[in-house]
This record gives sequence, structure tokens and C-alpha cells, in this order.
Amino acid sequence: MNKVADIMTTVRQRRVGKGTEAAEDQPSEEKNVKNEEGGKILPGYTGRKLWNIFSVTVGGIVAISVGLLTSVYVATLHENDLWFSNIKEVEREISFRTECGLYYSYYKQMIQAASIQQGLHGLVYDNKTESVRTINILERMNVYQEVFLSILYRILPIQQYLEPVYFYIYTLFGLQAVYVIALYVTSWLLSGTWLSGLLAACWYITNRVDTTRVEFTIPLRENWALPFFAVQIAAITYLLRTHLQPVQEKMTLLAVFISTFLFSLTWQFNQFMMLIQALALFILDCFDMLPTAKVMWLYIIQISGLLLVCVLQFFNSMILGSLLLSFNASVLIARTIQKNLKKGTLLNRLGKLILHVLLVMWLTFLINKFIKKILHLESDEHIFKFLKAKFGFGATRDFDANLYLCEEAFGLLPLNTFSRLSDTLLFYVYVFVLFLVTVAAVIVAFQNLSDSNQVQFMEKMEECTITLKPDAAYNFIHTVLFGCLAFSTMRMKYLWTSHMCVFASFGLCSTEVWKLILKCIHLYTPQRTRMMKYSIPIITLLYISYKFWPGIMDELSELREFYDPDTVELMNWIKSNTPNTAVFAGSMQLLAGVKLCTGRTLTNHPHYEDKNLRERTKQIYQIYAKRSPEDVYRILRSFGTDYVILEDSICYERRHSRGCRLRDLLDIANGHIMDGLGENEPDLKPSLYPRFCEEIKKNLPSYTVHFTRVFQNKTFHVYKLAKHK
Repeated sequence: MNKVADIMTTVRQRRVGKGTEAAEDQPSEEKNVKNEEGGKILPGYTGRKLWNIFSVTVGGIVAISVGLLTSVYVATLHENDLWFSNIKEVEREISFRTECGLYYSYYKQMIQAASIQQGLHGLVYDNKTESVRTINILERMNVYQEVFLSILYRILPIQQYLEPVYFYIYTLFGLQAVYVIALYVTSWLLSGTWLSGLLAACWYITNRVDTTRVEFTIPLRENWALPFFAVQIAAITYLLRTHLQPVQEKMTLLAVFISTFLFSLTWQFNQFMMLIQALALFILDCFDMLPTAKVMWLYIIQISGLLLVCVLQFFNSMILGSLLLSFNASVLIARTIQKNLKKGTLLNRLGKLILHVLLVMWLTFLINKFIKKILHLESDEHIFKFLKAKFGFGATRDFDANLYLCEEAFGLLPLNTFSRLSDTLLFYVYVFVLFLVTVAAVIVAFQNLSDSNQVQFMEKMEECTITLKPDAAYNFIHTVLFGCLAFSTMRMKYLWTSHMCVFASFGLCSTEVWKLILKCIHLYTPQRTRMMKYSIPIITLLYISYKFWPGIMDELSELREFYDPDTVELMNWIKSNTPNTAVFAGSMQLLAGVKLCTGRTLTNHPHYEDKNLRERTKQIYQIYAKRSPEDVYRILRSFGTDYVILEDSICYERRHSRGCRLRDLLDIANGHIMDGLGENEPDLKPSLYPRFCEEIKKNLPSYTVHFTRVFQNKTFHVYKLAKHK
């Protein structure tokens, strides 16, 4: 019972200490320390101010240095892995796999355009990305970053010194420096010492396999967006500090808006990430753990940032119908209706809270349904089908949903992730800190709901900010919610693992955390708290350096070389033997490379956030299904196809298990029995035709009348379609 009482006392205790209890390494919310009689500033205050300036300067230099070193580190890994500086241009472009190649192709297109105006016109009226259709690339895809970089490259006097591809990849590697500096600053703001930021950066680097994949997926949208997301989190963390001056608050809100806008502009999944962020704010506001006015501002910033992106993307339907806009609008409406939400007894407040949550959920559903019905929006329906099937709300034969379900990246987070994170001590520290902060959060939330006297409101808020300050509370809920997202979908782990580094380092360097621990074991003194706050992080840094520095050096000295002769041969053949206006059909991943390397027109591509494209892709993929040559020919010609590329790696796929191979997904969607030993659903029937991609290689008359093989190697087979009258 004594330990429980000590914990409660720590949570409710007011800050009365002086310099020993304050944040030592940054300019904190200082009061004027003056002599009561003469009003002169005491010498101790001047000395402490000078020390803070020195500490902030050193911490800033360390932050910039670590960020730049990280940038150089990932750039070196990329060079060593591919020998990028020595391979041919076509090999460099092939190294941008799948959708990465598609995004980079628009940068290349803008660079090669006769003028900036013609380049923009080509993007707004694009008829090469989807055959027999003219689409607006700026509306459909998040490629403003490619547009901006291409314009910057054209107007800067660097063409003679730097190739366009290097300008592109160096920009992305440079953003990694911004990313690490933002993580560093966030941890520093939370703990009060830049040592925490250094530890967060070191954990980010040593856990690189799980914190970033920028070195081998450079143009991926998340590599553009996550640095801005990290800057936004740092700005929100600063905004939630108490006693900010009005000017500081306005400048911080501006920083939050700019980073939110840039994050939204650069990634098509922005709305889902910010929805989780909005949920975090909603939860904390419900439990009175954040200042309501600041929370409302953050909702408004999210809405305005997303709407501005919507305008720039020519009123993209996926943004207009997003759950984020509906949810934020619902919260603002509900708060207007329920003005006395934070008054009353415990039971009274719980009742109001439940009603508030139900009202927000109902309004969100109503507004979202209304918008989608009025505007006939179906852009994101595949995501909800995928989520429904993933979480067990009924099996599905939907091709698009199963395509996601069968990809490892969209599966559950593998358990070996935790063993890797544990090797650097990150996971152990994270779980320990998370447990302590969870206990504190539960106690503070209970106290907030129990004590609602308006006279005691400001005092209560001050008490809550001792053990769980608003900035720490936000980062706590943020890491919990994004942790749940990472557990459910492996591809999203990079949003969580980087923040793990911040949260764990904050806990290890936090005065409040060590004070709570030492009070629980009856060993608390301010001196012991300071000693633990600095000694444990330093020991952890020394351990990480000793264990992982040799491995990093070995990694940097390991040299490889890009090698994909079959794809290089295919691209060179296409450029040399097909007209510039030729239309190619094939897998989404390969066609992105075809567009980048050859500039030929495609039938489909990997940017899957469009219903018509999803239906088109399913039709094109009938080349791997059990369909008649006449059916396949008719489908391909309906999209203007001149050439079709068949890949043995898909036709005879062994990477996935039975039921998840592409040919199996097509068979199920078509109502056909799957190949190989194993069970089939009772209503599936044998197909009347053999598998097209296998049978076409036999050169039977029924196939050769429509398809003529014009190229083949060990991996690819290219067939030219006959043009019947």
C-alpha cells in the first residue's frame, strides 16, 4: 500500500524544487529570478542562462552532425549495394522497382520536356500511363515533389556537375537528415536533455532494418512523407508545452500546419495516418489530458492542410471522401453541442463521455456516407474490403482484397522484428517506459475524471503536467496507436519503430520517470535522480557503440553490384524494336519499369487507388488465368494493347503458398478450381480452358492466330497482338 501511495503522491505532487528538479539542458519555462529588494538579477540566474545557451548550442551541433552522418550512411549503403555510380542508366532506372519506377518516371518526364509548361501539360493531360484514357497525374498521384525537384534542377546551374538522378536521390537522402534531426529534437523536448536525442538517433541508425528502407526504395512516397511527419510531431510536442508565449504559440502552429501540409502532399495514405493522430488527440481530450483549445487548433490544421492538398490535386475524390475530414468535422460539431462535457461527478462525466463518443461515431458515419453518396466516391473501397477480410469479418473472393492479404508487407508484424529490436536494448527499454507511463496515464485520467471542480481546474492541470505532461501524454498515445497499426500491418512499422526510438530514449532520460522509479523503491533524492538520468543513457550509448560499431563498419565496406541481365535485355529490346506509340500489357510492377526505361504506353500500373484501374488490372491479369485465347485477345485489344509481356516468375510462381499465388487469386475470382494438391471451396468448378500463360508457349494455331512471339529470354516472353479487321 505504501508503494501505491508513493506513486499517487508522485503523480499529484507539485513542482516546488528549483534548479535540481528542472530540465537542465534546454531553456525551460523560466521565471525571472530577481532579488526582492533591489530587483536585480541574481548571479546564479546569469550562470544558469549561460549554461543553457552553451548546452543548446552543443545539442544543436550534435543534432545536425548526427543527421548529416545518417544521410551519408544510407547514401553509402545504396552506392555499395548497387555500385550505382558505375552502372548504366537503364540499370539505374531498373533499380527503382515497382511503383518507385513509376514515380521517378514523372521526374524524368519533366526533366526531358521542352519546357516546364509542356512538362506540366503532359502531366495534367497524360495519355501514356493508362492506354485509351487521358488522366491527370497531379490529381491521381502524389507527385508534386517530383515536379518541384525537376523545376529546381532546371533552374539551378548544376546540370554540368550533377546528373538528374543524383539530384533526386541526394534530395531523398538529405531528407533522412531532416528525419533524424526531428526525432532527436522531439526526444530532447520531452526529456529536457539532448543526450536523449542522441540516444534516439543512435537507436534509429542501429535498428535501420526496421526503421527505414530508404536505401533500396528511394522514390517511395513514405520516404518523402515521414521526415515531414516527424517534424510535425516535434512541432506538436513543443506546442503542447505549458506557458508558451503567444508569439511562440503562433509560430509553432504555423510549423505544424506547414509540416502537416507537406506530409499530406507527398503521400496518398496521409489521411489514414492523420486519422490515427486525430484519434490520439480525441482520446486525450476526452480524458482532459490536453488543453482543449490547442486540440481544436490541431483538428482545424489537419482539415485545412488536407483541403489545401485536395485543391492542389484537382479535388481528388479519395481526399474528399476521407474518414479524417468526416471525423474531425464530427468532433468539432459534437464539442459545440456538448459544451459542459468536463463538468460533473465521475459517473456523470463517464455518461457524458460515452454519449460524446457515440455522437462522434454516428456523425462521422453519417457525414462520410453523405459525401460519398453525393460525389459517387469509390476510390478507397478496396482498403475497407481488405480491412474487413483481414480482421475476420467474413472471407472474401474479391481479387483486390486478396491481392493485399497475400502480400507479406500487409500481413502481421513478424515476431523476429522484436528480437532484432531487443538486440539494441530498444525494445526492452521501450516496454519498460511504456509500462510506467501507462500506469501514470491511467492514474492521471482517473483523477481528471474524478476531480471536476471548476475552481480547481487550473491547479489540476498543473498537477497532471508533473508526471505526465501534455507533450508526453500525446507521444504516449501516439506510440500506442501506431504500435497497434504496425502489429496489424507490417508495412506501417516504419511509422512506429522510429517513434519507439524517441519514446524509449525520452523515458531513459526523463527526470519524472526516474523520480517515480526511485520513489517506488524509497531511494529518491534529487541527486540520485540526476545521476540515473545521465549515467544510464551514457552506459546504453557505450553498449550500443561497442556492440554495433564493428558491424556498421563491415556493412559500409561490403561491396555488391546491380545484376539483372534479363530485365536489362528486355528494356533494350523494347527501345530498339518497338515504335514509341506501342502499348504494353503485363504485370503492374514490370510495367512501371517499362514506362521509366522506354517511355512506352501502359495498360496498367502499380498506383492502385482508382476503381477503374483496379478493374482494368484484374482484366489484364487474365493472361495468367485459365481463359481462352479469344477471350484474352479481346480483353487486351479493348485496352489498345500491341504487346503483352508474360513473366515465368508469375506464371510458375512458387514464392507464395497455394491460395495466394496470383494465378490462384484469379482462379478463385473466376470461380475455377486452383492448381495443385489441396482443398477447394465446393462451388469452384474446373475451367474449360488451360492456363493461358502456359498454353501460349506451345504455339498452337488457336494462339498463333492472335499472338506472335517476338522476344524471349530466361524470364520474359513478349508477344505481339495481331490486328484483325
